[in-house]
Amino acid sequence: MLHIVNKSPYERNSLTSCLAHAQKGGAVLLIEDAVYAATRGGVAEAPIRRALQALPVYALGPDLEARGMQANLIEGVQVVDFGGFVDLVAEHRTNQSWL
Repeated sequence: MLHIVNKSPYERNSLTSCLAHAQKGGAVLLIEDAVYAATRGGVAEAPIRRALQALPVYALGPDLEARGMQANLIEGVQVVDFGGFVDLVAEHRTNQSWL
């Protein structure tokens, strides 16, 4: 399953809920304000690092760039463009958006 999170970890607990349910074989995609979770020094750094041990975590590049966060990316988080977003959706039989 592809888990898509779009809310900032500073605003909502969507990422926390997502990571509690994400299982090996799935993936997490951070879009919109959720890309703040993919940055070093933030409140979500430790949970993201733990998640990376079990499943891939992706961040949408254009959203990172729009927020000026691309230089602070946590090592291991993979950046995808819009085409990569589509590929991830196509690769996973199911997806869940965490609002």
